[in-house]
Order: sequence, then C-alpha cells, then structure tokens
Amino acid sequence: MNGITVPMAIVDFVPVVFFFIATIVLMRDLYNKMVKGAFALLAAGSIMVFLGGLYKATWKILYALNVCDFIALDVAFFPLQAPGFVLVFLGLASLGRGKLDTGATALSVAPVVYQSNLIFIVFQVVGFGGIQYCMVRISLFMKRKLPVVLFILSFIFVLGMGYLGAKFDDSSNMHWLAQMTNILSEGCFLWGVLILHKAGLEKAKAEK
Repeated sequence: MNGITVPMAIVDFVPVVFFFIATIVLMRDLYNKMVKGAFALLAAGSIMVFLGGLYKATWKILYALNVCDFIALDVAFFPLQAPGFVLVFLGLASLGRGKLDTGATALSVAPVVYQSNLIFIVFQVVGFGGIQYCMVRISLFMKRKLPVVLFILSFIFVLGMGYLGAKFDDSSNMHWLAQMTNILSEGCFLWGVLILHKAGLEKAKAEK
C-alpha cells in the first residue's frame, strides 16, 4: 500500500482515541437511564468500533515501520466497525423505551457474514448517522444548541469520508485528507459528548 508514513500512521490513532473517550463518557452518563439490554448494545458496539479502529491504525504503523504487512488487522476493520456503529445506534435509540426491538438487533450483526466492503460502508454510515441523530435528540432534550451543530457536523464529515473513499487514489495527500476528515468527525462527536456531560447528562432524567 503506497502513501503511508510513520507520522500518518501515528495520527490515525487520534480519531480512535476520540471515539473511545466519547463512548466511555456516554456509557458512564447513560448507565442509569438504559435497560440492561440497551446498555449491552452500546457497550458491545463501542468495543467493536474501538477495536476496528485500533486494529487498522496498528496495521498502518506496522506497515509504515516495515515490520510486517499484518493483513488480518486491516481486513478486520469493516467487519468490526460497521456492525459496531449499528449496535451503538440501537443502544442509544432504545434509551428510555424499556425494551428492545429484537428483530432490529438480529439485523445489525448480519453484515459480518458478507465479504463486500460496500455493505459494511452502508451499515457504517447508517449506524454512525443514527448515533448522531440520537445525540441530537438528547441535545435538544437538554436544550443545548452547540452539541446539535457538532453532531450534525460529525455526520457531514463522515459523509465526506465516503466521498473521499470513492475518489481514493492511494496517494499520501489523499491519506492525510482522509485522516484529517476522520479526526474532525470524531473530534466534533467527542466535543459534543463532553458538553452534554458538563451540562449534567449523568443526572438528567431519561427521555420518555
């Protein structure tokens, strides 16, 4: 794979860390507002997304350092992140409902058996978009306008990642552009979550 440098590989860990911090804060704040099944979806999905990003970033740095081309780490990215985002979305969507749609839960893990990256990308965008939608609802419930803007921007940047993926030419510039877009997306997500946390999300009443 061309265009990957050591600094670039190191920077690839940044959005992974951003998402990890954001979901840890969310799980802490929402733990007492979710039924066990919904929280399990949130936790499991967060772990899957984190591992997918961690594996991908680790593969890049191993490749950039000429240690090895650990292809399994790269291949695991979409099968972990795509259903992971959907699980996080389903967990957040179930907030305050008291029960889960088991049919939707079964559908969320179905993409893992497919080999085409396209289906994973679709589920990744749908899942991440669903997460931002849920976070916008929570922001409106708490009457916080800035997080609404941040979560919308986060999703727009993800759509930008999809556009870049369609135009990807494997050059160093394209890698940097994709990474910066991803960092902006996860940075907006983390910023929005931290604002809600400081605004008292942990103590807020669950939305009905």
